[in-house]
Amino acid sequence: MAENETLECITEHERILQEIESTDTACVGPTLRSIYDDQPNAHKRFMEKLDARIRNHDREIEKMCNFHHQGFVDAITELLKVRADAEKLMGQVTDTNRRLQEAGREVTAQTEEVIRCRIQQRNMATTVEKLQLCIPVLEMYSKLKEQLESKRYYAALKTMEQLEKVYIPRVSQYRFCQIMAENLPRLREEIKEISMSDLKDFLESIRKHSDKVGETAMRQAQQHRTFNSAVAKQASMGHYTKPVYSLNGRTHTHTPNGLLMDDDTGDEEEADEEILTAQDLVDFSPVYRCLHIYTVLGDRETFENYYRKQRKKQARLVLQPQANMHETVEGYRKYFNQIVGFFVVEDHILHATRGLVTRAFTDELWNMALSKIIAVLRTHSSYCDDPDLVLELKNLIVIFADTLQGYGFPVNRLFDLLFEVRDQYNETLLKKWALVFREIFELDNYSPIPVDTEEEYKLVVSRFPFHDAEIEKQDFPKKLPMSQSVPQIYTQVKEFIYASLKFSESLHRSSTEIDDMLRKSTNLLLTRTLSSCLQNLIKKPHIGLTELVQIIINTTHLEQACRYLEEFITNITNVSPETVHTTRLYGLSTFKDARHAAEGEIYTKLNQKIDEFIQLADYEWGMAESDGRASGYLMDLINFLRSTFQVFTHLPNNNNDHASMSGKVAQTACMSACKHLSTSLMQMLLDTELKQISMGAIQQFNLDVIQCELFASSEPVPGFQGDTLQLAFIDLRQLLDLFMVWDWSTYLADYGQPTSKYLRVNPATALALLEKMKDTSKKNNIFSQFRKNDRDKQKLIETVVKQLRSLVNGMSS
Repeated sequence: MAENETLECITEHERILQEIESTDTACVGPTLRSIYDDQPNAHKRFMEKLDARIRNHDREIEKMCNFHHQGFVDAITELLKVRADAEKLMGQVTDTNRRLQEAGREVTAQTEEVIRCRIQQRNMATTVEKLQLCIPVLEMYSKLKEQLESKRYYAALKTMEQLEKVYIPRVSQYRFCQIMAENLPRLREEIKEISMSDLKDFLESIRKHSDKVGETAMRQAQQHRTFNSAVAKQASMGHYTKPVYSLNGRTHTHTPNGLLMDDDTGDEEEADEEILTAQDLVDFSPVYRCLHIYTVLGDRETFENYYRKQRKKQARLVLQPQANMHETVEGYRKYFNQIVGFFVVEDHILHATRGLVTRAFTDELWNMALSKIIAVLRTHSSYCDDPDLVLELKNLIVIFADTLQGYGFPVNRLFDLLFEVRDQYNETLLKKWALVFREIFELDNYSPIPVDTEEEYKLVVSRFPFHDAEIEKQDFPKKLPMSQSVPQIYTQVKEFIYASLKFSESLHRSSTEIDDMLRKSTNLLLTRTLSSCLQNLIKKPHIGLTELVQIIINTTHLEQACRYLEEFITNITNVSPETVHTTRLYGLSTFKDARHAAEGEIYTKLNQKIDEFIQLADYEWGMAESDGRASGYLMDLINFLRSTFQVFTHLPNNNNDHASMSGKVAQTACMSACKHLSTSLMQMLLDTELKQISMGAIQQFNLDVIQCELFASSEPVPGFQGDTLQLAFIDLRQLLDLFMVWDWSTYLADYGQPTSKYLRVNPATALALLEKMKDTSKKNNIFSQFRKNDRDKQKLIETVVKQLRSLVNGMSS
């Protein structure tokens, strides 16, 4: 067992020694550590083994040295011999080298000079080559600077593009090229800023010049419209010839004699001026330049958005009217000129550029502007009360619409607006003519027109369609039945029709529509304005009965003239009155209403005058006996009525219709006056404030009623049948007869019978008057109770009073 362990230990030591001999010394540590990790005394045996291995190697080294010693000695001996030869050879080499260096020093110097020259030559060739590459770059950059200084920005951008894509890449390694390349974006931004500044200046410029551009465009449209009207007129007259247009915009026509004549309608100075366009008045180059620049820079969309945004802002500014625009036509003209100028510029931009503005954009702008324009015109035209200004506004709107329609903008809504303006125009005309009518009525003397000569008669007839065979047969001087206001009113109605027709011109409407407009506006004049003026005239307090009678005559003649107004409108519009849906004039009803109002006013004024006379009555109701004659106030009243009814003989009676109308008015007025007088006298007797009436007062009152009856029977107005007019006083007559005769037995016996003598006497009326007489009898004769007749009469009165009261109570029940 011990022997086996010894063998294993020896074997292990051999392995370790071999490993130490064959490995690096840095790795010996782990090997040696394994020795100490084994058996406690193993390292001693290993040390012994190691010492034995060292001794073994020493013996081998010694053997090897002994084997090679002799060769080493021989080599040293040979080396000592060679050293002397080497020193000699070294001296010879040193000497040779010195002589060689001295001999080649000049050659070396020349060689270095040649090398230096060759290097310079090569550098020069390289420099020239590089300069040839750089010179085009520098020339292009210099060209770029010149273009920038001369403000040729679009060309400058093209030059920059060539520099970047062609020239700079060839010499990009040089710093100056890098500086150029870095500088180009800055130059582009400068060009953008400069071009944008030019665009802003352009926008400001066209804002200032829009007025002039619009004025020029509207003037050209007006000249074109005038020329077309002249051509149409010549064509209708058979003298139309084909126009020849000159290059400068002036128009000439060949006359039948072959001469060339100008067709300009303006002044000579204006005719000599060339017709200017938007390009002539506005320099559009900043827009084109800026558009090209932004297109080249790839930022066209930004430019388009900016331009459209700014133009929208300018459009809103242009559409803002001045506060006092409605005061003068110049305010409207300037407003229209600015708008036209704006859209003329936009139309030019639309057609001169590709996509800067689109038709959709201009249509959007126009629709926005059109709504604003219509609202502005609708508001400002409502402030205008001058028909001439409204007419000029209409002409401006037509020219404005025609101008923009020529540039392709839809203007139908503007022509629709003109119908509203037409209504406003008609309103202002009606107000103006209302003043004219009032002035005519105020200046009229309301008396027939005196005509002294044939010329005067023809002058009146030329102004008013008056025809009367009887008056024409009369000798001069003579009088026409109507007053001076009739021909004046007729003339003014025709002037109104002319004024209304002026608005219908150039509205592109048919003759039928124009005819309908004229008839409707004329109807408004007759039924509203003239009718109102007549009604106000009739109601004026200073218009007396004579004037009212003359007004009736005047309205009759104006009514007859209405058919001539119909013919007048027909001749203007060439539209037959038999055309379907043709509006008729309502003048007949207007003048009939005025005449009826005048008649009613006659009746009213007559009654008022009667009331004034009645107020002058001063009866002594307690008088014992009458004066034996009628009261003075009543005689004055009757004389007034007689003179008044004589006026009615002047009412028109030149034909049966007028005669019947005249008689009817006179009869109605006379009957109304008699009835009102009868009623007023009856009210005077029955006045509640009148407490007592004597028989003498009844007698005096009877004398006055007799005068009224005599007046009625005298036929103050012809045409009454029998005693028709006297019947107006029948109530008073029967009442007074009852009291004068004291026929109570008959009254009470026949009461309620159709054949009663006192059929018109009401029991209540008789009772009221009888009670007033009863009180008077008691007061005036305090001794009547001692007289048998008076006592009997008093008893009779009391008895009658009781019976009358029973009748009254029976009627009320």
